[in-house]
Amino acid sequence: MSASRLLPFWALLPALLLAACSTTPSEPTREIQSEPQPHPQPSRSVLTVAAVGDVMLGTDFPYPRLPPEDGAELLREVAPVLREADIAFGNLEGVLMDGGEPVKTCQNPAACYLFRSPARYAAHLQQAGFTLMSLANNHARDFGEAGREASMQILRRHGIRHTGRRGDVASWTVNGLRVAAIAFAPFIDSHDMLDTARMVALVNALKRRHDIVLVSFHGGAEGEEALHLPFAEEHYYGERRGDVVAFARRAVEAGADLVIGHGPHVPRAMELYRGRLIAYSLGNFATYQGMSVSGRKGLAPLLEARLDSRGRFIEGRIHSFVQQRPQGPVRDAQRRAAGLIARLSQQDFPRASLAFDHRGHLYPLSVPFALKADKTRDDRYNTRF
Repeated sequence: MSASRLLPFWALLPALLLAACSTTPSEPTREIQSEPQPHPQPSRSVLTVAAVGDVMLGTDFPYPRLPPEDGAELLREVAPVLREADIAFGNLEGVLMDGGEPVKTCQNPAACYLFRSPARYAAHLQQAGFTLMSLANNHARDFGEAGREASMQILRRHGIRHTGRRGDVASWTVNGLRVAAIAFAPFIDSHDMLDTARMVALVNALKRRHDIVLVSFHGGAEGEEALHLPFAEEHYYGERRGDVVAFARRAVEAGADLVIGHGPHVPRAMELYRGRLIAYSLGNFATYQGMSVSGRKGLAPLLEARLDSRGRFIEGRIHSFVQQRPQGPVRDAQRRAAGLIARLSQQDFPRASLAFDHRGHLYPLSVPFALKADKTRDDRYNTRF
């Protein structure tokens, strides 16, 4: 006979009373979505985020420049990676809108940088696996605020969250974790990345109510000459484009757990700062016509990052794609995007705490096998691709 069966009834009475109380019905509680509370014990400890740079699936303005099969196959090769992630992020360049008038005039229709994709293309983003889009960039208002509003509505209709317009923040639960996403840019009516004090206040407030905070920014100069970080404020055609390193680090200090940059149209370095990953530019990804994909502007990295329940970076991978028209982004056997980002990271952050291998994986240097002082490290962690 076990010891538990020898206990007298009076010794079991408190437990029985407690069990009886636990069956008493309680009043239903309401979730206040505007003030989410941190989840005390997440059901899973790992969150996988897939992130890419600029996405513009084709434009019908000022004349149709749309992909074959109406864009249905444009994201076919990248979809398996995006669908596997808990969160799949991209920066939507232009608007998803049928009709409407632009806010700028094209002097030369052959070189018109105003982008309007048909609203039905939101279904292509959904089917590819995208769950979150930034609408903070210099093309989100090509058709005025009405254009950005149209993008927000059609994305919402397809179950894709969005952030970017001032006051627009995504908040939801993933794997038992309360997640927030906020996108910044130095452009009108977006969350302003040039207002550091305001940015810090916003990120800090989100972190107090969420387990994980994702920050996106559209900043920095553009083109092949903008590969390296200047560690200073950047300008492009007279516009202030921000000091992206200062911005990203201040965001992490305020509570950001992953910072995703885009805007230069080329990949840039990555950095591990206070245990949080910063990708300074993921370049172009799927930009059908209207944007140059020559040289490094055609590289299309897809970052896969794994975070723990506190937002710390565990490990990641840069999947290397390259844009080939008219197909869209396709796998790059040479892994040029991963190789370029690894080299830029080593050059811009010579004391970096990230290690890259030849397959595109990246790890914190604190990972034990990354600290081995033997030939294995030279073979496994190299930046000569």
